[in-house]
Amino acid sequence: MTEPRPVFYDELAEWWPLLSPPEHYLEEAADLLPRLGPPTTPDSATLLELGSGGGSLASHLKAHFTLTLTDRSPGMLAVSRKVNPECEHLLGDMRTLRLGRRFDVVLIHDAIMYATEPAQVEAALATAAVHCRPGGTVAVLPDYVRETFTPGTDDGGEDGADGSGFRYLEWRWDPDPADDTYLVDYAFLLRSPSGAVRAVHDRHVEGLFARARWLEWFAAAGLSARSSIDPWGRDVFIAKPNGQ
Repeated sequence: MTEPRPVFYDELAEWWPLLSPPEHYLEEAADLLPRLGPPTTPDSATLLELGSGGGSLASHLKAHFTLTLTDRSPGMLAVSRKVNPECEHLLGDMRTLRLGRRFDVVLIHDAIMYATEPAQVEAALATAAVHCRPGGTVAVLPDYVRETFTPGTDDGGEDGADGSGFRYLEWRWDPDPADDTYLVDYAFLLRSPSGAVRAVHDRHVEGLFARARWLEWFAAAGLSARSSIDPWGRDVFIAKPNGQ
């Protein structure tokens, strides 16, 4: 199966700060931090983020943890390095990454949505488990599980100090509720500092699985997980290595 490669994370990666800047993540980070629990090594707590993207969420976590940020997109890592220059950045796929190290927290944010098959979710959770030290925490935050998905639209964007601008319309819909995916179509308008505007359509295929399946996959990875709902109606899975 050929995996879809949304263009945004590659040739359009430089526009990320105008789509999803760090200030958009302040409230979410404040909600997430208490869920992670006290670190097992409080004087030098470590966090590994799998699929860290442009580093906007990480920018609010680095005051609390020593961060290792990983992503499979070189363009997104380049954006994150500008936001989080003091953090370690590594190129790698969350399904196959093996660093030979363990961390107090392993975090997978919405990048998990690009796991569109059960085997891909299982591989990502196995990566998280193998990098989580005894007594540590694995946190996974999908945008939707099957029970919470609703079709709809969203829009936004920001202007740059140099006169550039970015606007988007997001349209999420599920053409086949019997399968494990849904579609997110984006219409992007990109304005250069000269005032020239171009339009780009970008289709993202994202995974959609029932909550019970998620919990089964955590268990198969050797993780004891629970789910709670955050203020935005999203499942937050918090897991511990079995026996902890």
